Parts: sequence; structure tokens; C-alpha cells
Amino acid sequence: MKIAVRYYSSTGNTKKVAEEIARAVGAEAMDIRQPLTEKADVLFLGSAVYAAGVDGSVKQFIGQLDKEKVGAVACFSTAALLPSTYRQVKKLLEARGIRVLADEFHCRGQFHLMQKGHPNAEDLRLAAEFARRVAGEKA
Repeated sequence: MKIAVRYYSSTGNTKKVAEEIARAVGAEAMDIRQPLTEKADVLFLGSAVYAAGVDGSVKQFIGQLDKEKVGAVACFSTAALLPSTYRQVKKLLEARGIRVLADEFHCRGQFHLMQKGHPNAEDLRLAAEFARRVAGEKA
């Protein structure tokens, strides 16, 4: 099974989670500036909450995805206060005809003094568990 990991991270929180997910499934975590050119059975797509929404570069990345190259997307995200970006990202992906898995991962991310130290070791352990679960279900 071919797995790809892409993420957008302004503060480094989502990048940490992406790298842990990639390690767990034997893939390479890449910034969304790297387009998905190869076919992926599962694309782990990471984003974060910025100003209560999804960053424009995530929207642009999703807009460039080829539905013929993506079997399914597993979403993950970080945020200091708000819940995950799952609903927003799912809506954008489904509008392009791309299937989104119901299983998602979200953890707190540090922003200034809020959620200090997150994502922490436990957050990363849970991210790896999520990745292995998703990869195992899709195998």
C-alpha cells in the first residue's frame, strides 16, 4: 500500500505530528508545497486552525489534488483552542470527489503561552497509533 503524508504548519506543531505519523507508517512527511504527484492509497493530510479556519494554502493544495491519484484521505490537525479542521477539510475534499476517512486525529498545539508543550510525547504516541490503525485498516 502506498501512503503519502502532507501537512501545513505555521508554528511547527502540525509538522511534529506529521513527522510522527510518517515514522509510524514508513513514509516521508512533506510540506504541502510538495504536490502529490504519485498515486496514494492513503493520504494523511495535516492542517491547523488559524483564525478559526483552514489556511488558504491548504485549500489551494486540496484544489490541486487529482481524485484519480488519492484512494482516501486521513485528516489530522492541531490547534490551541478550537476543535479540529476535519469538517472544513472534509467538505473541500468531498467537493472534489475525494473520499475522507471518518477516523481523524487532533491534538492541542502550543500557541504563545496557550497549550504550552503541546504536542507532547503522549500526543505524538496517539498520532502514531492513529496512523498505524488507519494504515492497518486500509491494508
